Amino acid sequence: MADPKGFLTHGRELPPRRPVDVRIRDWREVYEEFPRPALEKQASRCMDCGIPFCHNGCPLGNLIPEWNDLVYRADWREAIERLHATNNFPEFTGRLCPAPCEAACVLGINSDPVAIKRVEVEIIDRAFAEGWVTAQPAPVRTGKRVAVVGSGPAGLAAAQQLTRAGHDVVVYERADRIGGLLRYGIPEFKMEKRHIDRRLAQMRAEGTEFRAGVNVGVDVTAERLRAEYDAVVLTGGATAWRDLPIAGRELAGIHQAMEYLPPANKVQEGDFPVSPISAEGKHVVVIGGGDTGADCIGTALRQGAASVTQLEIMPRPPASRAAGQPWPTYPTLFKVESAHEELSDAGGARVYAVSTTEFVGDGRGNVRALRVVDVEGPQTGFRPIEGTEREIPADLVTLAMGFVGPERGALLTDLGVGYDPRGNVRRDASYRALAEDGTPLDGVYVAGDMGRGQSLIVWAIAEGRSAAAAVDEALTGSTALPVAIPPTARALA
Repeated sequence: MADPKGFLTHGRELPPRRPVDVRIRDWREVYEEFPRPALEKQASRCMDCGIPFCHNGCPLGNLIPEWNDLVYRADWREAIERLHATNNFPEFTGRLCPAPCEAACVLGINSDPVAIKRVEVEIIDRAFAEGWVTAQPAPVRTGKRVAVVGSGPAGLAAAQQLTRAGHDVVVYERADRIGGLLRYGIPEFKMEKRHIDRRLAQMRAEGTEFRAGVNVGVDVTAERLRAEYDAVVLTGGATAWRDLPIAGRELAGIHQAMEYLPPANKVQEGDFPVSPISAEGKHVVVIGGGDTGADCIGTALRQGAASVTQLEIMPRPPASRAAGQPWPTYPTLFKVESAHEELSDAGGARVYAVSTTEFVGDGRGNVRALRVVDVEGPQTGFRPIEGTEREIPADLVTLAMGFVGPERGALLTDLGVGYDPRGNVRRDASYRALAEDGTPLDGVYVAGDMGRGQSLIVWAIAEGRSAAAAVDEALTGSTALPVAIPPTARALA
């Protein structure tokens, strides 16, 4: 245990965010540096519980009490070893994961939980700074070839594990750069892309091969893929977005979030000076109250939007746990992310329990407003409240309403995969893809959102690691790779 009285003498503390009026002028990450003494105090709050529920809250099973204790004792070299033992990419999860581990922290029963994510970020950033993150090439090659289709967190985790097991791994990505939604779906102010690039450098040094700009199923057929590789791991994500098919949807100026965010990221990559979909000088409405909606808010404000409004059909979440979401479950709470803080500072609004009924045009084919109405729900089926109809000005609308499953393109069709009732690719407990009749497709595996549905980055990495272990065992007869999610847990998840 780090400090027997740490949880009594120190409160939860996070590094300060840079001032709003400063950070919206650039695209750098929003947090300032966290002083080392403050971080060590935060780590000392960990109680090293007899039953560490944070382990259960984290799909990766991160050894949180262990590396908290090591940070408190300033043993940073050992701390990164314990962190990497369960998590290939803590620099991603520490910045992007909503931290179910913190929701499950025992201290959170009657106090504020340990700032686990922040400790995680500081460990990996220190490790990179000190040069402790080095390539770990396999001592023996197996001669087996594995194709990983998709370079998001699930694909990268599977690829790194399989490469380290000695297999020849090729990662395919249809975008022009490796990283999937980490690269083009996450704004720079949330995670600077240098974190991806330095991890890819490590993976290349280990022997993983990356092929960007290849649309598997079109540029490379499913038949060729299966002929050239001993195993194929599908990690293409759940990228089929949810639409809003109401009157006026065809108007110009209405875009899906994943049409709006990638060009903004490409500007930061230096591909072009200004995004072709810019919010500069426009009245922006973001439909969707989740993390992607917040990403749209922060992006629009940095582009110089005249105003930004966020709409959410669900009621505003409570500030504390509801009775139906007791500890240690992950609760739905009202959160103020950095983008929401920026929205408030700019005079924008987050509007809850409201439904968009029509997009209104300007007579020239462009959107000029949204017609909305307050609703009761969800128990009443989002019934409109009479007399609350109104218009909200809008020159640019982004739809950030989530995803409905994987894109059913040529690859999945030609492989002959089946789909579960939620529209995800069917699979068994060993991550093998299944045909519609339940027959396993020999040598084809599915991990991440493509098989699980839209979920968290920490689940994607956990599934990538576990699928890699299943592939390694199938190719060699045994495996020493760790399994993040046991089959029984997968069945219940």
